[in-house]
Amino acid sequence: MPDPLVTIVIPHFAGDILLECLGYLFSRTRMPMRVLVVDDCPDDESIRRAKARFPQIEVLRNERNLGFVKACNRGLSAAQSPYVMLLNNDVEVTEGWLEALVAFMEGHPACAACQPKILSFQERRRFDYSGAGGGLMDMFGYPFCLGRIFDEQEEDLGQYDTPRPIFWASGTAFMIRREVLGRTGLLDEVLWAHWEEIDLCWRIHLAGGDISSVPSSVIYHHSGWTLPPARLKKMYLNHRNSLIVVIQHSSLRRLLWAFPLRLGLEVVTILQGLVRFEWKRPLAAAGALAWLATHPLTLWRGRRASGRIRRVPFREVERRMYAGSVVYQHFVKGIWRAKELVG
Repeated sequence: MPDPLVTIVIPHFAGDILLECLGYLFSRTRMPMRVLVVDDCPDDESIRRAKARFPQIEVLRNERNLGFVKACNRGLSAAQSPYVMLLNNDVEVTEGWLEALVAFMEGHPACAACQPKILSFQERRRFDYSGAGGGLMDMFGYPFCLGRIFDEQEEDLGQYDTPRPIFWASGTAFMIRREVLGRTGLLDEVLWAHWEEIDLCWRIHLAGGDISSVPSSVIYHHSGWTLPPARLKKMYLNHRNSLIVVIQHSSLRRLLWAFPLRLGLEVVTILQGLVRFEWKRPLAAAGALAWLATHPLTLWRGRRASGRIRRVPFREVERRMYAGSVVYQHFVKGIWRAKELVG
């Protein structure tokens, strides 16, 4: 039997939700696949139960918790197939999901990465927070999605059912050509978790690759299962990592005029939280700014690495971003549908 076209990499940190994921995966996927589960919690018994029920999976066990990004990288490094699929352990796939992604990639050789339509497991007619119909980026480095702007998640009415270029594909279900990783490198382990897929996608654009949504492929996601959105650690990582990625991959021209405005918005976030007597968000944003101030060498190395990858002008990458401010459009003008911003 020939080697499968796709390797599925599932990073796992405790919990029997993995068994649900694997049950959906093996019952609703018709094409051959290699499934690698990277166990990042070796003291948890769920991986043993998963292996007993699904002996066809391969398990890569870390001796200790290395963090989400390192777990993903171990799986990516072990893959040998033309396509690699990063898949969260808290998703429900649907019939034909993988076949649709592979068919799209086979028919679009310039497409380096793609993602399915991601709907909420809890509210099944609504887009999921983590990626929705495909990731977009504004000029200040604020991400939003087809189907989700900040905390506003749209109902899926078929409004994003045509495949289209996107700026980033969600790490919840992220397909990439393995050969592309040879040009971009793996996920950035400085990030530890959150924004790692956006960082990789930005590098894909710098290297001249395309990224697309494939809405004919559908999955459902338990958003926030591993790290709930209200956790301080998650808030901190999102603030810190977003600033790291913007600094490392933006043109110097854009940094000089846009980044001071972005820093100003971070300060507004801190002040707004203090006025409301909230402590988590201000602490997370202040911690992120403190990290930037104390790690200039790490940021400089990241910019150098980004420069070595770049094969297209910065303006080409910037044309793929939303040319306005999603913060202004949402919080000032009250726009909450991505379709009103990007058509």
